[in-house]
Amino acid sequence: MLCGFMQVEILSQLHHPNLVLLIGFCPEIGCLVYEYLENGSLEDQLLNNKKHQPLHWFLRFRIIFQVSCGLAFLHGRKPEPIVHRDLKPANILLDKNYVGKIGDAGFAKVISDLIPDWQTEYTDTIVAGTMYYMDPEYQQTGTVRPKSDLFGLGVIILQMLTGKHPNGLIVSVENAIKSRSLPYILDRTQTDWPVAEAEMLAKLGLRCTALKCRDRPDLESEVLPELEEILHRVSSIVNMRNLNSRAPSHFIC
Repeated sequence: MLCGFMQVEILSQLHHPNLVLLIGFCPEIGCLVYEYLENGSLEDQLLNNKKHQPLHWFLRFRIIFQVSCGLAFLHGRKPEPIVHRDLKPANILLDKNYVGKIGDAGFAKVISDLIPDWQTEYTDTIVAGTMYYMDPEYQQTGTVRPKSDLFGLGVIILQMLTGKHPNGLIVSVENAIKSRSLPYILDRTQTDWPVAEAEMLAKLGLRCTALKCRDRPDLESEVLPELEEILHRVSSIVNMRNLNSRAPSHFIC
């Protein structure tokens, strides 16, 4: 786990459009100061419909792609990749234009010695993360690797499509695809889902939630290109003017 001054030093070096930016550090109380993001967390947007307008389906597709880009940046860090270990909707924040950014790297871990996907080792005695989003293989063995984050990403994908809590969601989506009834479990706050692309995304989410790391797709070479293709397809059928995107008032470099 990243902690103390080591955490601050590493986090201060991570600059990416889809990572929440660390602004400063207050050593007296051990407080990290991050940029303010107007639209709160993805969890609030998905599960607190009384407070927020339903998140448009196109924004959901786009946020998934953005979060995947931020995750790929962490995993591709040189010389040592960073595994977030607690990827969930509560740790994805949205700015004024609903751009998704990964936050709360408190459980993140620098991997100095990558273990191959096919190899099992028993390492950490105490695992970190949140139930329903934690990699089952990591829970059993304590072995963490970049593909550990893909399980949480897969669950988030399924939540974005259905608007449901994660408990039992993987099985529900699997059954819906097998019975060709996926349109009936898509989030009903959206009436014009692109069903073909939603099914492509659901199948990708299920691949990411495979029980074993070795059975999950590679983020850089498989997940991102497929998400990019899906996003390209849905971009041609959505009216961007209805999404109320605004230019930011400032940029932080």
